[in-house]
Amino acid sequence: DIRYSDKIYKPSRGLFKLRDYDENKSNTADQQDILIQSDGRKIREEVFYQSFADWLVNEMDECSKAIPLGGNVFGGKWGTPDVIGILKSKENDIIKFPIEITSAEIKLDTNQLITAFGQVCSYRLFSHRNYLVIPQDSSIEDLDKLDSLCCLFGVGLILFNKTSPDEPGYEIRNRSQKFEPDMFYANKNLKQIENKLFS
Repeated sequence: DIRYSDKIYKPSRGLFKLRDYDENKSNTADQQDILIQSDGRKIREEVFYQSFADWLVNEMDECSKAIPLGGNVFGGKWGTPDVIGILKSKENDIIKFPIEITSAEIKLDTNQLITAFGQVCSYRLFSHRNYLVIPQDSSIEDLDKLDSLCCLFGVGLILFNKTSPDEPGYEIRNRSQKFEPDMFYANKNLKQIENKLFS
């Protein structure tokens, strides 16, 4: 896969495939959610990516750097988070710690919340911390269930105002627990965005 990367790829540890048989080759980037407001204005899910990345760095202090991602950058189903960030030691820190990866999935469509939860759980494969970011106008029943699921699985839950891209008002419902990812997948995915995330 290294010497003949144009012909062979490595979809998982110990498995090599010819690029001719790549299931993800024909897949385009995931269709982004669009919210159509009463005045006809369209709000795309991706407009929240940068503001949430900034919020992770500036307000939550969970990341030293975070970037919007989305689409199908890492390939595979449920493989690419909407926002990814890293937390690394500062040069003046006395005690240095290993780099931590944080991933987030943002959903506008309140009918897709359980799908979004499944996506966030799949990001634990390569991330230390994971966040599900959902509209604050989600039904109380859905919020209660997701709150319980997020606590059980250690996923952070964030609420936001989906009608206001300029002031989403991100609000912590619960913080993410820290888990150790599978370093094979962490390295495989981060290699694809190394220049964006580590520059």
